[in-house]
Amino acid sequence: MTGTAEIVAEDVRDMFKENGHEAELLLMDDLDPSVFQRQGTFLVCTSTYGQGDVPDNAMKLYNALEKDRPSLKDVRYGVIALGDRAYNETYTHGGQRFDKVMGELGATRIGQVCQHDASGTDVPEEVGVAWARAWLKELDAAGA
Repeated sequence: MTGTAEIVAEDVRDMFKENGHEAELLLMDDLDPSVFQRQGTFLVCTSTYGQGDVPDNAMKLYNALEKDRPSLKDVRYGVIALGDRAYNETYTHGGQRFDKVMGELGATRIGQVCQHDASGTDVPEEVGVAWARAWLKELDAAGA
């Protein structure tokens, strides 16, 4: 909602490219579950909004995954979840919601979910890029 997830995703994409990996940034606006039919490994980068919801621009995609229940058995993915510990009960739930539904639909998560706390002093882009560097090693180890 504030653009932080997009900034993090852009910096992570740039780091991937600098390290010889192809990477494309797709904003969630107007995406539907067919996006997961594309080749490659997916990295979902999302904030948390309201009462632990995904942001408005991701709602269509998230709701379609929940409703249509497509098989994601061939999908490998990771998650960068942004949140604020000041809202402890819903901290990073936007990313956790995507992680949960994708796992339920058969997708395989690579690595742990990255969590960033907006109440902390760490810069979200720096946290995301550092996590993504380690995630690339896990991707390589998994043959993705």
